[in-house]
Amino acid sequence: MALPRAASGRAVTLDPPDGPLAAQTAALVKADHFEAIHLVVPEGREIAEHAVEGPITLFCLEGEARIGLPDGPVTLVAGQWLYLGGGVPHSVYGARASRLLLTIVLLAVPDT
Repeated sequence: MALPRAASGRAVTLDPPDGPLAAQTAALVKADHFEAIHLVVPEGREIAEHAVEGPITLFCLEGEARIGLPDGPVTLVAGQWLYLGGGVPHSVYGARASRLLLTIVLLAVPDT
C-alpha cells in the first residue's frame, strides 16, 4: 500500500495498515529546496554507491541499515540519525529489513 504524499499541516502515518515493513519506498513531499522520502531497504538488498549534491539526513525508523561511506561503514538502528554533507558518496545496505526517513536539501541549479 502506498503512503499518501504529505501536505502542509497534514499528519502522515509512515506505518501502513499491513505492518511497517509492508511499506514501499515513497516520496512523501518534494518542495523547491527539500525532499522527504520514506525509504524501505529489504534485508540483504543494497542501494549502490551514489552521491547527491545537497546535504542529506537518514533517520532509522526500524531495522538495521549499513551506510557505506568513504571512511568506512556506519550502522544505523532504530532511533539513530545520520547527517551527510553534500556530495558524500554513500551506499545503503539492509543488514535487516529497514525503514528510514531520508531528507534531502535540494540546491538551486543555476540557469544556463
